[in-house]
Amino acid sequence: MNLSRSLPSALWIALSLAAFAPLGAHAQSCQTSSDLDDAARNAITTIGQRYFGMATKGDAASLRQNSIPSLASDFSGIEATIKDHQQDLASAQATVKGIFLLDGTTPSPHAEFYCGVFGKSGQTSNSAVFYLDNLPAGKYSVVLLEANSAKGRTMFSLILQQEGTDWKVGGLYVKAAQVAGHDSDWFLARAREYKTKGQMHNAWLFYTQARLLASPLPFMGTLATDKIADEAQSIQPADLPVGKTVDLAAGTATYKLISMFPQVVGNDLDLIVKYQAADVSNTNQAYQGNVAVIKAVATKYPEVRDAFAAVVARAVDPTGRDYGTLLAMKDIK
Repeated sequence: MNLSRSLPSALWIALSLAAFAPLGAHAQSCQTSSDLDDAARNAITTIGQRYFGMATKGDAASLRQNSIPSLASDFSGIEATIKDHQQDLASAQATVKGIFLLDGTTPSPHAEFYCGVFGKSGQTSNSAVFYLDNLPAGKYSVVLLEANSAKGRTMFSLILQQEGTDWKVGGLYVKAAQVAGHDSDWFLARAREYKTKGQMHNAWLFYTQARLLASPLPFMGTLATDKIADEAQSIQPADLPVGKTVDLAAGTATYKLISMFPQVVGNDLDLIVKYQAADVSNTNQAYQGNVAVIKAVATKYPEVRDAFAAVVARAVDPTGRDYGTLLAMKDIK
């Protein structure tokens, strides 16, 4: 099965994220919902609900008109996100789960915003940390909403930047609270089972998924995500592409793996493997490379056969364009 484009992901072009632990950073100031006066809290809540309503209607044009210039100039990521989650958001009722006001008026290449009350051991149940790289100077608001519909629970998050008295969209993130019908706790339990079995690659991949589902934003840390990260760190395999490329031998060729992670494809939980490719315009050649990578992954990491329904290899060229191929586990010989 060929997959000709990447599954779209939510986008905030000003940010880069830290996967499990931040780089050395300069602390910035943050206020939580309880720190704000009623007028400020109500204003941010109202605008967040307004933008959520636009998304539920698929009104990407209005969202673009209300976005910061740098995002409005390239809105394709947001449009794809809204389109891909239209069924999840249609007729959904949203509840605001959290508001954070970030003062980023002091520029920093590695900003950390500590929000809420922290204890002697670090985060508490009502705290959060945002890890942001290369954040433009300004004041920002993070609005976390939970949307419930017949499709299930969806996490809808907005990053707003203040322009005068207005709050403009600087980023929009949508993701289901479950993957293949399972939440963060389920993936955490499976990760521990794989760890007990000595299957550290599967354990790490499931810890990663558990952490992603525990937070609505990839650059947001909470008590739950910190606990998962601490538990996972002790078993991180050195031969997985985490923050680095890893060489994968496949016959006489060697491929550089960029990343490996679980993802739902159809109704199955599959293993996605991205690797560097010089060119993907020749689809026949890219397909052959993908099949070679898939077979080599199943050989190098045989335990993944127990955890995933298929492997998807995605050849990624220097421009970011990619070409994907899926093989079911039963067909990987």
